[in-house]
Amino acid sequence: MSPKLHHTLKNLFRIFLILFGNALYSLAVVAFILPSGIITGGTTGLALASAHWFHTPITAFVLCFNVLTFLLGLFVLGWKFAATTLLSTFLYPILLAFWQQFPALSSLTGDAMLCTILGGMMIGAGIGIVIRAGASTGGMDIPPLILKKLFHLPVSATLYVFDFSILILQMFFSDIEESLYGILLVMIYTFVLDKVLVIGTHQARADIVSSHYEEIRQAIFTRLDRGCTLLNATTGYLQTDQPVLMTVVSRREMASLNQIVMEIDPHAFLIISDANEVKGSGFTSNKIHKKNPNL
Repeated sequence: MSPKLHHTLKNLFRIFLILFGNALYSLAVVAFILPSGIITGGTTGLALASAHWFHTPITAFVLCFNVLTFLLGLFVLGWKFAATTLLSTFLYPILLAFWQQFPALSSLTGDAMLCTILGGMMIGAGIGIVIRAGASTGGMDIPPLILKKLFHLPVSATLYVFDFSILILQMFFSDIEESLYGILLVMIYTFVLDKVLVIGTHQARADIVSSHYEEIRQAIFTRLDRGCTLLNATTGYLQTDQPVLMTVVSRREMASLNQIVMEIDPHAFLIISDANEVKGSGFTSNKIHKKNPNL
């Protein structure tokens, strides 16, 4: 496959993911959020508040608000940001209007808890897919990015503040139960969003302290086909120089690594921790095998 064709296919796949993520997000709103009366955060939450007080159509409000924040982001954050946000800015309100053409979607279930759970899962997954594609869903995602650039405020903190402020705004015309479901909804889609963003990137890091480090190092290379790094260290009790082996493997390989270490040195000190994202040879790029004179 030529590099140009590969690049074209990669861009087409990104566009598909952005389309699919926005479709999932808008479907959740039409099928579960609007029919149940559950309050929510983000642009949709603002649209619900505007619809209650000013009787503005939700789709029209979302489109106008998205265009406004897009122009603001373009002015403050530049063209590079705008290029990744333009598609979602118009896709979401268009898809929202599209799903509203099917009345059957609004009667899938009348259970508020089920609407909260399914709506939260679909919204979190939809936003996560769009972000994984290297784009933004626009709307209320943009103000936190602007505040980060202008005032160096953390994006996650300001996003939470905006979301819960929008929830509080809707609490003035919602009962206590709807408000509690709204809080639960935000918590669910935030949790799912975080999980979607690390799918496929979660690995395990292992630190191995053993006097048989050389044998373990060679076994990792030959039996697991993984790399490792020797870290200079000094033991705390005897204060002797003792190299520490550090390696990163997939979760499926953890059992094999543990078996290798225990076979070579049953008294080895093995520390295993989560690595949320790993980039480099063997993970995000092809492995480069070089002849090792020590093997």
